[in-house]
Amino acid sequence: MGGCVGRYSGDNETVSVSSASVSRPPTAGTQVGPARKNRPLCHETIRWRSDVPLTEGQLRSKRDEFWDTAPAFDGRKEIWDALRAATTAAEALDFQLAQAILDGANISVPNGYLTECYDELGTQYKVPIYCLSYPINIVKEENGRDSPAEFSEPVDGGTEVFLKLRISSTMSDVKLPVYSKDTVGQCKKKLQAVEGVDACCQRWFYSGKLLGDKVPIEECNIQNGYVVQVIVNTEHCNHDNSTSIATAS
Repeated sequence: MGGCVGRYSGDNETVSVSSASVSRPPTAGTQVGPARKNRPLCHETIRWRSDVPLTEGQLRSKRDEFWDTAPAFDGRKEIWDALRAATTAAEALDFQLAQAILDGANISVPNGYLTECYDELGTQYKVPIYCLSYPINIVKEENGRDSPAEFSEPVDGGTEVFLKLRISSTMSDVKLPVYSKDTVGQCKKKLQAVEGVDACCQRWFYSGKLLGDKVPIEECNIQNGYVVQVIVNTEHCNHDNSTSIATAS
């Protein structure tokens, strides 16, 4: 997939990372010994460069493909779901939430990173690096991040409903008026218009499940008065605002 550059920590130290953690593992159900040390999740962002530059849309599709097919590589689905939620929280720099998810699912991380994890039975799970952070050579799409087919308004909007959203970056609750036939992606755009949170930086969770951008609200089965968690990847938003991608020579 790509060559790893290193990990960035708060003290500006760059640590080299084995390229073996970059590629997707052929199997995820390797059994290991029962006694394995566990470390707290490291509060660092893994920095890496993709061999083939990816747009944000391509990266999201690649991530979705991995998470949709990961349970087929053995391991338990509930562990994969917990790892997906933990990686999303960690990418949004909410390491406390990520650690709580790991602890609740009895997932250990011997090296402190989500690239290699184990459940309480000793089954190994490996998360590819492209699911943990954006590459440093991510390509911004000039015509906007979102395709017209994905975020265009529906012909029949359905009935109006109010979603109760809890935004991680501000820990505030927002009541957002949407229509039942709106997709999650369209609702993200509406939240962006109201709160100024870039739709590309939002990840929506309900009942511990990540809501896909193309799923209509009426199919999310969100109960009236229940909270949808909006995890905001503030690091990526800041990267978009302050960093330009150098053109390869």
